[in-house]
Amino acid sequence: MNIVILGSGNVATHLALTLSRQHNILTIYSRNPNNAEQLAHKIKTKATDKIIEIPAIADIYIIAVKDDAIRSVVDELPQLNGVVVHTTGSISIEALNKFSDHGVFYPFQTFSKDKELDLSKVPILIEGNNEETLLKLNDLAGSVTNKVYTVNTGQRLMLHISAVFACNFVNYFYHIAETILKEADLPFELLLPLIDETAKKVHTTSPLQAQTGPASRNDKKTIQKHVDLLLKMNKKKSALLYKEISDDITELHFERIQRK
Repeated sequence: MNIVILGSGNVATHLALTLSRQHNILTIYSRNPNNAEQLAHKIKTKATDKIIEIPAIADIYIIAVKDDAIRSVVDELPQLNGVVVHTTGSISIEALNKFSDHGVFYPFQTFSKDKELDLSKVPILIEGNNEETLLKLNDLAGSVTNKVYTVNTGQRLMLHISAVFACNFVNYFYHIAETILKEADLPFELLLPLIDETAKKVHTTSPLQAQTGPASRNDKKTIQKHVDLLLKMNKKKSALLYKEISDDITELHFERIQRK
């Protein structure tokens, strides 16, 4: 397929590198000409920072920019004959209603430009405004991975919320844990085996069944000791978070016991 990628950030970079192996990337567009040039150079294609220079002959136009920039890119684009998609979980397909054929091509993974990633192991969620568009997106996604799912906007948004809890919030908790360990003059790497084992568990066990810790045992003395220490360390927000989440876990496990 002939493809134009609009964007040069994390998602755009990984899509460009992967799709260029089997498809023809006509142009990389970015408002930052240096970023466009750098990415285009990697896959030996053209770069531009001018909307007017975007080819009109592409089969698919992939808008891979920050969520809050999608609308402005769409407004600048002329009518296009190819399929126009965005790559985000939180924006409705309706944001692309301006185009006759449009949809969503959402690689469900966290991306960093400089970290190598095998997209063949990544689920790609697709949505199209008509059957022909959906078939094209299915073919494109299938050239990358065998984990292709057709979902609607509502499902995608709920998946995105789930990802924030499972990835973004968990990563923030890693940060909190790291700051606590620093005050104790201990390295973060002490937690890595624990983190890895917890992640492995949910591959074969439900998160509810895998839950351990003082809150799941309703160990009020330990919970209070931890809260008191966090307050003593001037970590009031972390203490509140700890107490709130512990209460939720305890309540959840009490309900589970009651149902047995």
